[in-house]
Amino acid sequence: MWMKKLHHSTRISAIVSRAFNSLDLTSSVSISTLHDSAIFSSPLSSLSLSRLRRRSAPTLLLSNLTSILSRENAIFFVKDESPFSSLSESSAKLYCWNCATEADDATPFLFCQACRSVQQVNQSIDYFQIFGLGRKYSIEDGELEKKYKDWQKILHPDLVHSKTQREREYAAEQSARVIDAYRTLADPLSRAIYIMKLEGMPVDEEERITGPELLAEIMELREAVDEAEDAQTLNQIQAELQEKLRNWSKSFEDAYLRKNFEDGLASIRRMTYYKRANEEIVKKL
Repeated sequence: MWMKKLHHSTRISAIVSRAFNSLDLTSSVSISTLHDSAIFSSPLSSLSLSRLRRRSAPTLLLSNLTSILSRENAIFFVKDESPFSSLSESSAKLYCWNCATEADDATPFLFCQACRSVQQVNQSIDYFQIFGLGRKYSIEDGELEKKYKDWQKILHPDLVHSKTQREREYAAEQSARVIDAYRTLADPLSRAIYIMKLEGMPVDEEERITGPELLAEIMELREAVDEAEDAQTLNQIQAELQEKLRNWSKSFEDAYLRKNFEDGLASIRRMTYYKRANEEIVKKL
């Protein structure tokens, strides 16, 4: 049964037949020898050592088959049904589901450079990696926008209508994630919150403000907005808020560079409030 599954689930049926035909009854091989062979070292192999131990597979046939697979470079013939396969937990290598080409470590694996097949979303690739950026707070808007447009030229659903249903679904998922990544990184506050999440310091955006100094500032600002009689006054208050946002954004960057997450969280609290106050002013204008 195990040989029937191998024969029909992969593209190596011809190789299996050759193994049968050239079987040498005088040869022998151990399980440890098989484990070191190409069929087990291949990240896309559907066999495993544990399966061989559970099954009483003909040792001689497996020896012959392994030898042939090594010569034929089996990685190009045996494919996994999963979108990605990993060589090990530590290496976390990614392979194209369509052509088995290994992903370039220098670029996010959203689509295959070799066959240009769109890949399934991989949550281990963070938003910064999607745009080829290091995990840093300071980002140039023009650079981010350019890379966002480059991805949309590849992944937008309207541009993959001729591809398979599988790839169209992958493209829709990837496109949506790229959009979310762009919106997150383009906004200073959401970018700061995302960075803290990656650092294992999730931010409670509904946290109540308890500091007396900030509470007093909030009360004063609310009164100023409520008492504003014209758009000019509101625009002036808005300009002051935006300046505060820039200052506290810089404070967050400094805290993050020092890995002072407590000061980073304090900066985020300030930025959160100023952004909400600015949104209220926009509604009144």
